[in-house]
Amino acid sequence: MLSARTLLIRGMVVGAIAGVVAYLFATLFGEGPISDAIAFEEAHAAALPAGEHEHEVVSRTVQSTIGLATASIIYGIALGGLYGIAVAIAAGRVGRLSARATAGLVALGGFVGVALVPFLKYPANPPATGNPDTLQQRTGLYFLMIVIGVAAVLGAVLVGRSLQPRLGTWNASTVALVGAAVLVGAILYVLPAVNEVPDGFSPILLWRFRLASLGTQAVTWATLGLLFGYLTERSQRRQPVPAVQPVAA
Repeated sequence: MLSARTLLIRGMVVGAIAGVVAYLFATLFGEGPISDAIAFEEAHAAALPAGEHEHEVVSRTVQSTIGLATASIIYGIALGGLYGIAVAIAAGRVGRLSARATAGLVALGGFVGVALVPFLKYPANPPATGNPDTLQQRTGLYFLMIVIGVAAVLGAVLVGRSLQPRLGTWNASTVALVGAAVLVGAILYVLPAVNEVPDGFSPILLWRFRLASLGTQAVTWATLGLLFGYLTERSQRRQPVPAVQPVAA
C-alpha cells in the first residue's frame, strides 16, 4: 500500500487539476447566471440616491477570469490534500475494495457530506439575493451543515460496518443509509430557513445559478475520485512483486 505522504501529494496534484475542471465548468454554466444577477443588482442600485451603493473594488472581468481560476485551483489543492488523507485512512477499512473503488467511494461520500447535504438546506445564492447584515449567520449555518453532512456520512459508514457481521453487507448498508437520511432530514427540518431573495428576482435564474454551483462541486469531486483512483491503481500495478523463494525439501 502506498504511504500517506504519497497519497497526500497525489491528492493535491489531482486537486489542482480538479480545480481547473471546476473553473471551466463554472465559466460555461455559472458565469451567465452571475452576470444576469449582477445586472439585476445594478438596475436596482441605479434607482438609489447617489452614494448609497458601493462601487466594485475589483473589476468584473478580473473576478470572472483570474480571480475565479485562482480561487478554484487553490480550493482544489486544499480539498485534494484532505481527500488524499481520507483515502489513506479509508484504504482497507471499508471492505476489500480496489484502489479505484475506494477512491470513488470516498469521493462520493465527500460530495454528499460537503456539497449535497448543505445544498438541501442552504443552497448557494447569486449576487443581489443576500442581506449583508445576515452574512455571518448564514455562513455559520452553512458550515454547520457541512459538519452535519460529514458526520452523517462517517456515521453511516461506522454503523454499516458494525451491523455487517449480523445483517450482511447489503442489509447493513441499507439500514445505515436510511438511518443517516432520516437523521439528516430531521436536522434539516429543525434548522432555521433562510430566504432573502428579493421580489422580482427570476426563480429560473436563481435555480440556474444553484444548479451550476452544485454541478461545479460535482465535477470537482468526480475528477478527484476518477483521476486519483486511476493514478493510484496504475502506480500499484507498477510496484515490483517480491520474488517467491523456493521451499526447501
